[in-house]
Amino acid sequence: MISTGEFKRGLRIELEGEPYTILDIHVQTPSARGAATLVKVKLRSLVTGQFRDRTFKGGEKVPEANVEMRRVQFLYADGEMHHFMDTESYDQFALSADQLGPTSRYLTEGMGELRSVVFNGSVVSIDAPHTVTLRVIETPPALKGATAQAQTKPATLETGLVIQVPMYIESGEVLVVDTRDERFVSRARE
Repeated sequence: MISTGEFKRGLRIELEGEPYTILDIHVQTPSARGAATLVKVKLRSLVTGQFRDRTFKGGEKVPEANVEMRRVQFLYADGEMHHFMDTESYDQFALSADQLGPTSRYLTEGMGELRSVVFNGSVVSIDAPHTVTLRVIETPPALKGATAQAQTKPATLETGLVIQVPMYIESGEVLVVDTRDERFVSRARE
């Protein structure tokens, strides 16, 4: 069990049978006598990826999540299922698009810089890296002379993801995309 005084960013805890990662902590000490210290935390579910705010009383204890991270490689997708291989044991497993959530929009065949989240002995989700490289499949041509302001246009990437890119980006280019907010970062160096 972990006390609220031991909370820190990145710590994994278990609430209502589900693992969460602590993203942010705010300790609020009331000025009234006898009032309890409150610990407000922002959490992200390791299973669904959804965010949640929770307030604990000072000294409250919660269980540490039994979570293990393993390196995996994305093999292929066949309709609804996405197939992966553990790079240490070579065991293969499949997760649905619902289990993957937004991570499914960044997966390309053979992608190897992924980590599986193993909770109580079974894989519950995949952690994508903060940035990935994806090829532009389709984007409108740039407008000549339209450089007075930073303008953007939509670009469809090889996984079907559509993001806003600068006007100078053309079809066929490889881009670096931030997976945390689906944002164009730069052109990829090839």
